[in-house]
Amino acid sequence: MGIKDILEKVLRKDQISTSESELYRHSRDESSHDPVLPDVVCFPESTEDIQQILHIANEQAVAVTAYGFGSGLEGQVIPMEKGISLNLERMNQVIEFSPEDMTVTVEPGITRTMLNEKINKYGLQFPIDPGADATIGGMAATNASGTTAVRYGSMRDCILDLEVVLADGRVIHTGTKAKKTSSGYSLTGLFTGSEGTLGIITKITLKLFGIPEYLIAARCTFPTVEECAEGAYAVLANDISITRMELVDDTSIKTVNAYGDYTFPEQHSLFFEFAGTKDTVDAQVAVVKELMEDIGCDNWAVATTTKERHELWRARHEMAYAFQHQQGISYFITDVCVPISKLSVIIHYTRELMDGYHIHGGILGHVGDGNFHTFLTFEKENEEEKSKVLEVTEKIARKAIELGGTCTGEHGVGIGKKAFQRQEHGDAVDVMKSMKQVLDPSNILNPGKIFM
Repeated sequence: MGIKDILEKVLRKDQISTSESELYRHSRDESSHDPVLPDVVCFPESTEDIQQILHIANEQAVAVTAYGFGSGLEGQVIPMEKGISLNLERMNQVIEFSPEDMTVTVEPGITRTMLNEKINKYGLQFPIDPGADATIGGMAATNASGTTAVRYGSMRDCILDLEVVLADGRVIHTGTKAKKTSSGYSLTGLFTGSEGTLGIITKITLKLFGIPEYLIAARCTFPTVEECAEGAYAVLANDISITRMELVDDTSIKTVNAYGDYTFPEQHSLFFEFAGTKDTVDAQVAVVKELMEDIGCDNWAVATTTKERHELWRARHEMAYAFQHQQGISYFITDVCVPISKLSVIIHYTRELMDGYHIHGGILGHVGDGNFHTFLTFEKENEEEKSKVLEVTEKIARKAIELGGTCTGEHGVGIGKKAFQRQEHGDAVDVMKSMKQVLDPSNILNPGKIFM
């Protein structure tokens, strides 16, 4: 009896698929890692469904890989050992919303846009913004962050409690609804960012934040990326409460101008967003403008209306698509994070590498927390160019670790960053592996990820 036949004993037929289109959809994410087709796709609708699936997977020694929206960039949802792809899209409800406590409990399949549509009318928001409209479960599994991290942090900073189904079917809660605790080990922190290798997240309790009454966006340019990094440091050193601060190099600006018919000055740029009361925001903008001009910025521009702000940030969010949709081109996106003082060093190093290897690409990132992304393009089916790109991504990751940083600030490890774990964590990797062994002794949960 095949795994599909066994699953049909505990799930409805419409919760199971082996169609060619579904297998293909669940074989890949938005990365350039090679796809792997699962044997079957399951669509659980409850915690109990997931318990049943994991019991069967344990009995049959079948791998289970959780799948959210497929927007990941390091291959976390690729089922390396085939088996079951566990699509959580039907578990997309708000379970409990407490405006007075500024908390919400949701199922993993709800996306951040869906969530905000439900809570914004109460004057509240969930501000973590990785760019893609990812699921909250996927964002928790990878400890996502994004453009607002400089103010709100990462998912790990915004999660109060997780309900998790362990590999053996037990259901645990990792925290409470209280805003802080000194009780027990930080299991919430352990499972956040574990990429589905320790358990399946079935409920997430989140901190919420008030929607600021006033927003202003701004942009300026500099002759070099090093000066952009200096400008970012100046904002942080002056303790200015900023919501977003993004660096985009000149190549990326040129690419997005061509893609979206924009007319941004084609120079290295810093993008800002300020939020708060009108008087506070106006004062912050004035101070930042003065700081940037002292460093030597050009083309200072401010967007005050909603339409202007959305236009400016829409262009920033389209950077990835601008590189991805060039005809005949494939790409790798890598992210690293370093101490702020080392940001200009590694950005300069990265640009020299790209130029030295004759690789077309761009640099952009969340410079307020030292995190940046590199888009590296190559001709499709050109294995020599692809090999060069992979060599450059490895050098960038290893350099970030040498500078006291990490091989990934927000994308996660998945397949692409496994090789750097020992360099970054040393003997702590063995501790992580022992945790994996205790919680998933049969290694059925997302095998082939995080560790070599």
